Amino acid sequence: MSEAKNVIVTGAASGIGQACARDLADEGHLVLALDLSAEALDAAHPGAGNSLVPFAGDVSNPADCENAVAAAVDRFGGLDAMIHFAAIHSSVPWSELGADEFNRVLAVNVTGSFLMSQAAARPMIAQGGGSIVLTASGIVHIGGVGGAGRGGPAYASSKAAIIALTRSLARSLGGDGIRVNAIAPGATETAMTAGYTEEARANVRNVAALGRMGRAEEIADAARFLISDPASYISGEIMNVNGAASFA
Repeated sequence: MSEAKNVIVTGAASGIGQACARDLADEGHLVLALDLSAEALDAAHPGAGNSLVPFAGDVSNPADCENAVAAAVDRFGGLDAMIHFAAIHSSVPWSELGADEFNRVLAVNVTGSFLMSQAAARPMIAQGGGSIVLTASGIVHIGGVGGAGRGGPAYASSKAAIIALTRSLARSLGGDGIRVNAIAPGATETAMTAGYTEEARANVRNVAALGRMGRAEEIADAARFLISDPASYISGEIMNVNGAASFA
């Protein structure tokens, strides 16, 4: 990344978000690390200095989204990028899935993505541009049946919606100099996949040409690239980061 940026990273207390926030701060960028729990953030980023500011908030709450953005702008003097990893998982199969669970997942994964993007876009418009990265999933290529820790229909549907949201926001905000992209990770070694059975893990290895699950840092690297200056003409794209997984 060619110059230091002011960045919000959501879902920063674990997994891909934790890796992304940490690596950005280590590179000299100023990072507001957002997650639900202040305690979890402190544990994930012990001894965080001036380059990484923990902030507790719920991305499905409009006020929390606005407050996080305001805190970043106040602390850093502006906002150049927002990388959104915050999400919840659902392994409930269709036969047990009710409206409450379905709407709970959509509220965090879809509405939360929109609310954070909307809040972040406002200061970006005022300063003449910026970059937003959302998170879809490789599950959209095959659907999700749930069980054994695997994503179910609610999770798969929420991640499919991110693709349309990304492209809609890219068109809506492009005239203001704001790029909007998404990454679509394949199965990655995080807390979200900790419940996979060995059979499920073997299946991941079989469909990925690289023969393994991804690492959090590898997914984070793709997101960090998308906010970088070398990605300045990339917008409205969904970047698959899945070890050449075949879903045929």
